Amino acid sequence: MGERQTFQPLTREDRITVVIYRAGIVLSALILSALAFLMTAASSVPGEPNSLPAADVLAYALYASTGMSVFFIHLYVGTFKKFLTGLYLASLGCLVVLLVIGKGSLSGALERSSYSLLLLLPLSGCLGFVTAKEAFCFRLVEGYLLAVIMPACLLLASGGMLTGRASSIALVMIAALLVLFTIRKVFMPIAYDIGDKTAYR
Repeated sequence: MGERQTFQPLTREDRITVVIYRAGIVLSALILSALAFLMTAASSVPGEPNSLPAADVLAYALYASTGMSVFFIHLYVGTFKKFLTGLYLASLGCLVVLLVIGKGSLSGALERSSYSLLLLLPLSGCLGFVTAKEAFCFRLVEGYLLAVIMPACLLLASGGMLTGRASSIALVMIAALLVLFTIRKVFMPIAYDIGDKTAYR
């Protein structure tokens, strides 16, 4: 569980790493909100193409913001950190595959085949791991919901069971939950993220 106390004086590195970690969470919430707005607007226009340059830019930014949280998260168990790092590297590999499929466009790859959405599972897994970790430590229930809903929506959409407006609504719901999660998380004292460093292993 997360510790709501200070065990040792915080170093400059402690503060910097927590700020970067939380900045990644904030940026992810903002980016997903922008993506939700963009995709909702696009789905309301008949004949609007799914391949959108702005969506591509936002998606790349989401990979970067998620990476900030992944590489600067504080975890007591080193095995979890290695797993999370490996999952993020796998998500980058999947990004390369998506770019090949879409001939340089991520959204183009998703337009070609709904099964391409499965290649986004590692990225959603990384963000879900972060939110679930915070949910476990600080009872942020929406973190658990995000960890389940994000991959579930990708699976449903890849199978054709979640399309068009329903997909947009799901993305809006995910963005709203992430914004709530972010507001509840980022204002916590920095020491809460560090905990007892003697417990790290």
